[in-house]
Amino acid sequence: MTTNADEPQPRPRRRAPAGAAVLREDVTEAIRAAVFEELAAVGYARMSIEGIARRAGVGKTAVYRRWPSKQHLVLDLVSAIAVQGLPAPDTGSLEGDLRLLYEVTSRALRHPVASQILPDLQAEAARNPDIAEALRKALREGQDGVAKGIVAAAETRGDLRPGTDHALALDLISGPLYWRSVVIRNPKLPKGYLAALARATTAALKAL
Repeated sequence: MTTNADEPQPRPRRRAPAGAAVLREDVTEAIRAAVFEELAAVGYARMSIEGIARRAGVGKTAVYRRWPSKQHLVLDLVSAIAVQGLPAPDTGSLEGDLRLLYEVTSRALRHPVASQILPDLQAEAARNPDIAEALRKALREGQDGVAKGIVAAAETRGDLRPGTDHALALDLISGPLYWRSVVIRNPKLPKGYLAALARATTAALKAL
């Protein structure tokens, strides 16, 4: 039996991509977790794709499929911090909201991973403008949304006058704990510190 070459021939069926071609979310999350652990253990300068892959239990190619370099990986994770942010407190009072925010932030900053990573990335930011910008954006945006929510709720309740300077309010609200954690590097707080800080910050915001 002969076949006419001019007649259209059936196209071969395309094969579905193999499992390796699909970026599995569980692998991605394992790599992200490994980055935080590796940063805390060795710092950004000594961190390597090999070390991240080994800690995540994957091959180097799994990392490179997602990020072309360790800098891209860290920039992506730092930027994700800004998106996640902190939960907005809603206690019904300005001082109560500040106290709850300080408790949550203080616990986060005392975490062994955070207490190692933040100072290290701050030091790296002095040499790397891309990391500096990503870190500045993550820290500011992560706090900015919560601070604005606290101030807006306080204005609605009449705890603060309308039109409070949000930028100055953010500095007053967020500055003290980051000063202790990142600059002084002494996250251990004296007894009653958070309650006193919430009272003092409330008074300062009302004076704006």
